[in-house]
Amino acid sequence: MKPGTRALGIAESTDGHSGRAVLCGAVVRADRVVDGFAYATATVGGLDATDAVCALLDRLNREDVQYLLVSGVAPAWFNILDLDRIAEAADRPVLALSYEASPGLEPALREQFEGQALDSRLAVYERLPPRRRLRVNDETLFVRAVDSGDDGGEAGPDDADAPVDSVDDEFERVVRAYTPTGGRPEPVRVARLAARAARQWCEQAPVEADRHG
Repeated sequence: MKPGTRALGIAESTDGHSGRAVLCGAVVRADRVVDGFAYATATVGGLDATDAVCALLDRLNREDVQYLLVSGVAPAWFNILDLDRIAEAADRPVLALSYEASPGLEPALREQFEGQALDSRLAVYERLPPRRRLRVNDETLFVRAVDSGDDGGEAGPDDADAPVDSVDDEFERVVRAYTPTGGRPEPVRVARLAARAARQWCEQAPVEADRHG
């Protein structure tokens, strides 16, 4: 991969009491040069995270970005991402990454929600592509991938038994190219740091205004 190839990483930070999560989109080159940021918010426990990701794409409007890497599929407390819709909006391959083995989100969704709130989340969750294990730098990542040309399909394995190294060759190459060390690709690592910093600044801004007002 060329050093200047760009990916957009998206990650969130939630404070646990404001009811809003901060999402950051960070444009990062394969040579680890950071090349842009944008921010959006989503409702904790809501269903607007997909809209927030699409808003980030619109705000950045970066045609030079080749790939979209998202940290997780349920940011802001089960605000499930519709990866097919995001891939259609981005017109680029989308990779959703997680970092721990899991039996899947359905048991937790059924425990936390009921009625229409549950049905809405399950409808999106059950359309997600399969989660596949990938070993990178002696770390294990779990990857869901949607190509911008995919028409969608049935969900596949979503547990720790998903085959190792069964990720599509192109997507595996992308993950490895943006993960020079450790087990978290640089675009999502940078986005997570920036989202946390932005959230902390938002929390402190009213205090600073009162102090200097």
